Amino acid sequence: MGVLNVTPDSFSDGGYYLNSELAVEHGLRLLDEGADILDIGGESTRPGARGDVTLTEEQERIGPVIEALLQERPGAVLSIDTYHAATARSAVEAGVEIVNDVSGFLWDTEMAATCAELECGLVLMHTRGRSEQWSSMPALGADEVVPLVRDGLRWVIGAANAAGIARNRIVLDPGFGFGKRVEENYPLLARFDSLQALGFPLLAGVSRKGFLAKTMAAVHGGTPPELMKRVHGSNAGNVAAVLGGAHMVRVHDVMAAREAVAIADAVLAAG
Repeated sequence: MGVLNVTPDSFSDGGYYLNSELAVEHGLRLLDEGADILDIGGESTRPGARGDVTLTEEQERIGPVIEALLQERPGAVLSIDTYHAATARSAVEAGVEIVNDVSGFLWDTEMAATCAELECGLVLMHTRGRSEQWSSMPALGADEVVPLVRDGLRWVIGAANAAGIARNRIVLDPGFGFGKRVEENYPLLARFDSLQALGFPLLAGVSRKGFLAKTMAAVHGGTPPELMKRVHGSNAGNVAAVLGGAHMVRVHDVMAAREAVAIADAVLAAG
């Protein structure tokens, strides 16, 4: 899954592709590099995001990009990264096939019913609190992280079931970085395989994230690498996730990720 943020403030590439033409150009490049899915977002959910983007603004950012991409590549599989039911509806009606809700139905009470009606694919993430709360939330012990995420995802599954959403439309995402501090992400990555017991395909989104950069800082004299220079750490995280059972990885650097995942797949096949 290739990341295409049409935002001014996303943590990794905010402002790079706010222009629709540049966004479409980048999306086509990701498809050419081998992305199976393009995940398009019109509102940042990074830590400390301003959170005051209107529905109109979000939809005006993504609408022209969706339309142009599907004109250029009618067979492309697109995902909309949104927690707003109205934006999900607008995007699916424009040809998007998957809704990627980072809140797992928590931030918009209409989302579950809307997605059930739309009969779209779904990526449902575990998150803990809202982005503006993450820096002040109580820390988790290493043995608390995985049970917390697993229980949260069980709630998500129950909400989807109650809304009448078919199981085969759902992928689960444990939400690396979403309400998890730096060190709290590593138990989740180390025990990723335990999430397979939930019985759903799993997505891992570690690309360029801060917890990797802070670990990589030790190699760079204590300074975390710039966002565009986190590809090696991102791929280490991707490989760890795939070896733990991830079926999908959400990435910024598609070709590099494909190479890394090919090695991980070969290791799994040999085992």
